[in-house]
Amino acid sequence: MNRSQASGMRRLAERYFIQLPTGDLRTSLAKDATVDWDKEFSRTESPDDEHSLMVEIGSGTGEALLARAQANPMARLIAFEVYEAAVASTLLKLEAANIGNVRILMVDGVQGLRQLFSPGSIDEICVYFPDPWHKKRHHKRRLINPEFAALVASRLAPGGVWRMATDWPDYANQMLKVASNTPGLGNEHPDWAPRPPSRPLTRFEKRGITAGRPVRDLTFQRIP
Repeated sequence: MNRSQASGMRRLAERYFIQLPTGDLRTSLAKDATVDWDKEFSRTESPDDEHSLMVEIGSGTGEALLARAQANPMARLIAFEVYEAAVASTLLKLEAANIGNVRILMVDGVQGLRQLFSPGSIDEICVYFPDPWHKKRHHKRRLINPEFAALVASRLAPGGVWRMATDWPDYANQMLKVASNTPGLGNEHPDWAPRPPSRPLTRFEKRGITAGRPVRDLTFQRIP
């Protein structure tokens, strides 16, 4: 982290971080770690409000997270990101925009999704540009696989949506196949989805476009 990022981490951690007991690894959760989301956000409006609980796994430097928070000021947004410099950049963006409806956890997003959310409790889950592990021998490390898709389906509320995006064509096809074959999920489009208004064009995405990689979005809905 540079000096500005380090300062932001110190000043803003109490405002945006959720600190939980960890497991054997710094980014793992203790088995008894839990969060009361209503209490965490001191929520006063109805928990049935549209998109009341939104989760992003791998929020990076926070561009999409910030845009969704601004577009959904009454929602509760939870982001999982383990890279400190990226989190620090996110905190500075949230502070500059005076965003208060976001919380960040620096723990493994898959474990967090499984352990910290009850079935059928999330209105929207976003996974934008996960690590492509583009070498074939590393494909088994990719996040979007049948086990993870089943977890997403279990945590989404009826009618809830799962948004994904990637600029690696073979990964996009894998995402489409995996999600399409997951019980309880239905594609909102014949195949690829249009870019959501709340997903901004980031500099990392621009690099992919410049390199000739088409960006693919997907939107799947939890079928009741």
